[in-house]
Amino acid sequence: MKITVIGTGNMGSAFVKQLSQAGHAVRVTGRDAAKAEAVAKQYPGVEAAMPAQAVGDSEIVILATGYGDAVEALRSVGSLAGKTVIDITNPLTADYMGLTIGHETSAAEEIARAVPGAEIVKAFNTLFAQILADRPAFANGQLGSVFFAGDSSEAKARVKSLIESLGFQPVDAGGLKNARYLEPLAGLNIYFGYGAGMGTSVAPAWITK
Repeated sequence: MKITVIGTGNMGSAFVKQLSQAGHAVRVTGRDAAKAEAVAKQYPGVEAAMPAQAVGDSEIVILATGYGDAVEALRSVGSLAGKTVIDITNPLTADYMGLTIGHETSAAEEIARAVPGAEIVKAFNTLFAQILADRPAFANGQLGSVFFAGDSSEAKARVKSLIESLGFQPVDAGGLKNARYLEPLAGLNIYFGYGAGMGTSVAPAWITK
């Protein structure tokens, strides 16, 4: 697939690495053009682009910024009408130990309202950057789960295919409204990683017998 990654931080860089290694055509963009160039140069075939030229014919756009920068970042790339946009953000407090919104809305729903026409799918928000960068295998044969939620069946099918291409286990979490559950789940995972000292090699998973 042709994929644009918005963001050059830990998560954005991890996406560029794994997507390129999985054979996808990748563009990366961000506020700092030099940083986007530096990320792109690490992986063969990855293209750095200015925001206005970053989407083009991409089938999926991955929003890999903080929630506070999300809407501005999406608007900077121009029209996203009909595009599948993966929102990985969590509306975290300054100390990362709480959420700024929830119960009656979610980061994903607020982004969808602010960028009408885009097909927003919540996904990857429960993973630390280290997990994404290191691939999906865990101890004892466990496979990392990626929960995804959205209101467009076509967009969700694309995201499911992308998740599988990276080797993770896709878990359909229903409509976009269920981002209200996925974002607190990410908050709990962050607590385990940092507050409880378990480190960034942990991730939530859904298991069956």
